[in-house]
Amino acid sequence: MFLLDDILLAPVKGIVWLGDKIAETIKAEEHDENRLKETLLELQMRLDLDQISEDEYRNQEAALLERLEAIRREEEEE
Repeated sequence: MFLLDDILLAPVKGIVWLGDKIAETIKAEEHDENRLKETLLELQMRLDLDQISEDEYRNQEAALLERLEAIRREEEEE
């Protein structure tokens, strides 16, 4: 009985495992200080190349700096 359950549920377990791995990867990227710093540099380059406006730059920069500060606060709490 259990073997049949394992065989029938294997695809579902695989999808759940994959979803967990994707969620872990996203969380790791969201909490990667180096990645955020790279994004800030890319944002500065886009501004310098006139690909974005000053307002757009300030809005995106503020959001990125806020995320960076949140990461640092979480690390201090641990």
